[in-house]
Amino acid sequence: MNAALLSVAGAGISYGKVEAVRNATLSVGADEIVTIIGANGAGKTTLLNAIMGILPVSGRVAFAGRDITRLDIEDRVAAGLCLVPEHRELFGTMTVEDNLQLGGFRVPRAKAAREQERVYALFPRLKERRTQLAGTLSGGEQQMLAMGRALMSHPKLLMLDEPSLGLAPLIVADIFRTIGELKQAGVSILLVEQNARAALEIADRAYVMELGEFIMSGTAAEIGGDPRVVASYLGFQHGGDDAR
Repeated sequence: MNAALLSVAGAGISYGKVEAVRNATLSVGADEIVTIIGANGAGKTTLLNAIMGILPVSGRVAFAGRDITRLDIEDRVAAGLCLVPEHRELFGTMTVEDNLQLGGFRVPRAKAAREQERVYALFPRLKERRTQLAGTLSGGEQQMLAMGRALMSHPKLLMLDEPSLGLAPLIVADIFRTIGELKQAGVSILLVEQNARAALEIADRAYVMELGEFIMSGTAAEIGGDPRVVASYLGFQHGGDDAR
C-alpha cells in the first residue's frame, strides 16, 4: 500500500447511548481505491459521516499527516477531503452549472473554471445539461452531478456513499468507469457500495463491516475470494441488485 492519506484508528461512534461503530481502524493510501462492504445498517455510512466531521467520533482520524479528529467540516474540505452522500443532496431548483459552482465556492475563480471543465470532460452529459435544473435530471445524471460538485473542490480523497443505488446497470458501469479514471488522475477513493461485486472488482483493498465492527480486511481479491464473503454478499448478486 502507498503511504496512508487517510488513517482512522480506534474510531467509536454513538447515537446517544447506542454504539453504532466500535474500534474501527482503516487506512486509504494515495492513489488507492478502498471499499467497505457490509449489510444494510452495519455502520458504513455512519463511519463516512464521522470521517467527514458530520458526527462526533472517539479515537483518531488523520488526513495527509494531520490529526483532523476535531476539525470542522469546512476545514476538512479545504484540506482535500470530500463526501458524496448516499442521497446526493443536490439543490434541485438550481441548474447543473450552479450546483457545480457551489461545489467550488472556496476555490479561486480561475481554478474553479478549470475544475468545471474537468468535470464536464469526465461527465459530458452534465455539459449538455448545464442549464437544466438539477431536480429534473435522471438518477444517473444526478449521481454524476453529485460527484462533479464534490470534484469542484479538487479533493485528494473522495468518499462515495452508495453511488450505484437505484441506477440502471449501464449507468452503474459508467459511474464505476469514472471512479477508475479518478484514481488514474490522482484522486484516492473510499467507497461504500451496495454492489459488492462491482466494488471489489474496482478496489485495491476492502474491509468487511458487520454490526459496527470490521471483521475482515485485505486485498480486494482476497476478500472477494473468501467463502464467507461470497455466501453473504456475492452469492446471489446479479447486476444492480441490492447486496448492502
